Amino acid sequence: MKKIVSALSVLAATALVAGTVEAADLVIYTSQPNEDAQATVDGFKAANPDLDVEWVRDGTPKIMAKLMAEIEAGNPVADLLLIADTVTLERMKQAGQLMAYKSPEAENFDAALYDADGNYYSTKLITTGIMYNTQAGMKPTSWKDLAKPEAKGLVAMPSPLTSGAALIHAQTLTGVDSLGWDYYQNLKDNGAVASGGNGGVLKSVASGEKAYGMVVDYLPIREKAKGAPVEFVFPEEGVSAVTEPVAILSSTKHEEAAKKFIDYILSEEGQKVQLDLGYIPARNGLGVPEGFPAREEIKILPLDPAAALKNSDEDLKRFTEIFGNAG
Repeated sequence: MKKIVSALSVLAATALVAGTVEAADLVIYTSQPNEDAQATVDGFKAANPDLDVEWVRDGTPKIMAKLMAEIEAGNPVADLLLIADTVTLERMKQAGQLMAYKSPEAENFDAALYDADGNYYSTKLITTGIMYNTQAGMKPTSWKDLAKPEAKGLVAMPSPLTSGAALIHAQTLTGVDSLGWDYYQNLKDNGAVASGGNGGVLKSVASGEKAYGMVVDYLPIREKAKGAPVEFVFPEEGVSAVTEPVAILSSTKHEEAAKKFIDYILSEEGQKVQLDLGYIPARNGLGVPEGFPAREEIKILPLDPAAALKNSDEDLKRFTEIFGNAG
């Protein structure tokens, strides 16, 4: 009997939370870290005090699974998505699940950083480059350095089977003529290990377990500022980037509030929040966080979201053929 009462209590609590979220003026599903999501929403609410905003946070795969289950059930709760990558949103665009909105703030962004039809907009640049332990014997400047004998058995990298950013990184690098899939084969032959996400790579290199790692920029830059024995390099060939795009769902029940959120997060005020959180703003003219080189010195390698979406399954298969099921 106690178990039945307990189960009913959990169901009631879940329904109460769901009811609270659905009753809001705006509901955001996001993969941002909790601190970042709260700061973003707080900034928006300060600019729009009349709007009640609720947000739900999880990793991109889990938040998308939740949303897709709701869409299949005919009751999507979210009005907006603020997640890791444009490829996922390109899939939703092609499925007719996003609402086109051409924000006037887009004129302050490079055209490559938003969908031409207005279905999604990048909000920041999170690049993947090379980190190394300061005790390492080599100071890498190129992606190819990680395949040199000096780095044999000393390289850690996140797996595209686990990390969306790692998949986009692999798709970006393999599109570079001087690298391609041969580069990933060379890494494997040189003893590189692909496993887990970016946090594991940071821990492995900072602890000295590995000397070098492929990792998203802000993790080692923040850890260096805290005294960790690490450095971060933007390789000479360029870097990949995930851009944490924002989009309105075509099923939104709060269209005008959703449009206000898009305009806010793309505005100078909203982009300064991202800068203060330690990210490179997607909007032009706002500079970079402490510890980063000047924006114009960072070479972002191109990626076509539509092509990346089309090739994702084949790219994951190719990666698995080289590294095995490294999750």
